[in-house]
Amino acid sequence: MSKVNLFFFSFLCYNLFGGWMTKYKKGKIIRGTVTGIESYGVFVSCDEYYSGLIHISEISHGFVKNVADYVSVGDVINVEILEVDEELGQLKLSIKNIDYKKSNINKRRKIKETSLGFSSLAYHLPLWIDEEIKKIKKISEMLDN
Repeated sequence: MSKVNLFFFSFLCYNLFGGWMTKYKKGKIIRGTVTGIESYGVFVSCDEYYSGLIHISEISHGFVKNVADYVSVGDVINVEILEVDEELGQLKLSIKNIDYKKSNINKRRKIKETSLGFSSLAYHLPLWIDEEIKKIKKISEMLDN
């Protein structure tokens, strides 16, 4: 693809989709790591390209005396995206209306092996294949008529 075509394609995508396509969108809830705490808010790292700020007014509906009462440096928290600045790679974030401490990750449990193993699949597979072949033949016959 020539540079002119690449530029035109980029321009077209930008105009069709309302900006560069990004994984971060307003209203989306993502996970981030608290990297700093100041009196005016919390700094959060979302990935290697984007960081964000949770302003003190976006921490709680009530009065926030000390930001450190809510989070600590190193905490991995949920944050809601309020704005995305793609040029600077910065996000305006909030934890006011979400459960920011709750983990989105479901606990995994170890798969227990059974004495049957794959034998039940090996037994049923030919039956399933025969059933599907019969269905295909029936449909084929209906289409031929």
